[in-house]
Amino acid sequence: MTTEIKPYIPASKSLPELTLLAVGLGILLSLIMCAANVYVGLYAGMTVSAAIPASVISMGVLRGLLRRGTILENNIVHTIASSGESLAAGIIFTVPALVLLGIWTEFNYWETTLIAMAGGVMGVVMMIPLRKPMIIEQKELRFPEGVACAEVLKAGDRGGAQMLGIFWALGIGALFKALITVVGLFKGSVEWGWRVSRSGFYIGTDISPMLMAVGFIVGWEVSLLVFVGGAISFVGAIPLLAWGVDFGTQPATEVLMGVWDAKIRFLGIGAMVVAGIYSIIKIAGSMGAALRTAVNGLRGLEDTASLPRTEQGISGRALFGLMGLCVVLSGTVYFIMTGSVVTTAITTVAMFILAFFFVAVASYIVGLVGSSNSPVSGMTICTVLLTAGLLLMLGYTGTAGMLATLGVAGVVCCAACTAGDICQDLKIGQILGATPRRLQIGEVIGALLPAFIIAPVMQLLNDAYGIGTPAREGVQALKAPQGVMFEKLVGGIFGSGKDIPWDLVGWGAVIGVVAILIDRFYLEPRKAKFRLHAMPLAVGMYLPWTVTFPILIGGMVYKVVEKRSVARGDSEPERQSVIHRGLLFSSGLVAGEAIMGILIALLVMAKLDMPFINLAKLGVPSFAIDLLSLLALFVIIAMLVRKAMTKDDVPAAASEG
Repeated sequence: MTTEIKPYIPASKSLPELTLLAVGLGILLSLIMCAANVYVGLYAGMTVSAAIPASVISMGVLRGLLRRGTILENNIVHTIASSGESLAAGIIFTVPALVLLGIWTEFNYWETTLIAMAGGVMGVVMMIPLRKPMIIEQKELRFPEGVACAEVLKAGDRGGAQMLGIFWALGIGALFKALITVVGLFKGSVEWGWRVSRSGFYIGTDISPMLMAVGFIVGWEVSLLVFVGGAISFVGAIPLLAWGVDFGTQPATEVLMGVWDAKIRFLGIGAMVVAGIYSIIKIAGSMGAALRTAVNGLRGLEDTASLPRTEQGISGRALFGLMGLCVVLSGTVYFIMTGSVVTTAITTVAMFILAFFFVAVASYIVGLVGSSNSPVSGMTICTVLLTAGLLLMLGYTGTAGMLATLGVAGVVCCAACTAGDICQDLKIGQILGATPRRLQIGEVIGALLPAFIIAPVMQLLNDAYGIGTPAREGVQALKAPQGVMFEKLVGGIFGSGKDIPWDLVGWGAVIGVVAILIDRFYLEPRKAKFRLHAMPLAVGMYLPWTVTFPILIGGMVYKVVEKRSVARGDSEPERQSVIHRGLLFSSGLVAGEAIMGILIALLVMAKLDMPFINLAKLGVPSFAIDLLSLLALFVIIAMLVRKAMTKDDVPAAASEG
């Protein structure tokens, strides 16, 4: 993006933009994407971007079904929808730790809602002053994902076929989840364990199109790194730590997964802490530029009403009013949580400073590498460590320290996630010729309304499945990797009484350091295609192999599709279209399974009978059920490959002008 951008819709032309229809559809998609990403994030520790799927659905509804709507209305819809997705990502990293620590007996509605609202709006209003210096003036920021989404929106007249593909995938994902959980035709996971000498070996995979689709979305390199992390834990660490364990009459799978639960997760925590700190160190140079940009942006706030339409933003007075509201909301929730005026004052000041810092960093990094690669986990880890260190120095311990630390981390994480999202959306708006003020209003709407459903959705999932631990016997719990990590980390720092094997945390940190050194001094100088990035490796070390296996399969499908496209002689735009079709289909699979997971949770809580078929009780051998389940997953994989490779009128998704 080194040349001056000419808006797709010139400033002199005014089209319908922030209409009631666009806002209504945006809010609906925002609520759906938010709820779905709560489920996906608690299940797999990752969320998926809503930008392109929301854009395609918007085009399909406005242009395909209603035969109306402009590209700027489509842009408003995707802007509001993607805000809900980013809000979910911010909350699920931190708030579950409060329940896991036993501080909350349930997801307290108003505290959770206010954390989400304050953090979401804070991210929006702190990012707004960065628009001119960061999006317009700093030409080195390429905004790769934003440019791709803008290209999709510019091809809006072709949106009907794309929307149909997404809805097919959504239905397939939902049906597959129902066949597993409601009907019982397939297994939710297949796993095998063997006792070997005085230890054992474990392998398994979830039968989940959603996880496979997540692997396709993150790509081959990241999915492979996550799997390598799993291999370190399950091939290397578990056989060592299970040595001499009394298996008794228990199945080997249960014994080995018990070792994972009690010990291996702490290896992953150690590695994630190191990876988070390193991700901040690695972008130290960018931090300076980001902070300078933020300060200059605040100084340059002005009334933009007299400027061309494409440069008109929210006024400085309104901006500072919103910022003040965020501070009041944050202070209110901290007082509700802690009941102390002094603690509220300390945490509010710490939150504001850290939010300003990490909003600038997150926005800058999104401009460099896109929102999917922004190290929000690392920023949140650093927030927890800095806040906890400050509170310990001031004499805070126990529940008071944990509440204050996680309250600050929740708001900062939401702010960083939302800021990265609006930074990307404002770049898309610049390319399309949108009115910044209307986009900013849409972002505020998207950061406020989904906040009201996050606590009920998390409580529903906790009651039906369990977060971190199963809700009842025979139920597969949602792993909530980041939430459990912060539970262990904050609980250990403030002395919750829970035993933490710090030796295993230390070994995990050593593994993280070794990975960083190999990448920094061996792979990077050789410009290797495969890089040993520490954070996805650490996440893989933490997650059970049943989760990392299907993610690897999705990454392999991505690689296969890419190679087949090259082999048949596709041009670069055609290859990008192949990947784009695969991403859209994968997004539909993710949304379908996630939404059905939430609907099933409602059925469970309503205690409705389900037509569950127990194939084992009908005499079907276990290995046959395993094979049937695996075969069903590979049918979905074949459908994904076919959809990606079938040429149609879908435009190339990545053109950097």
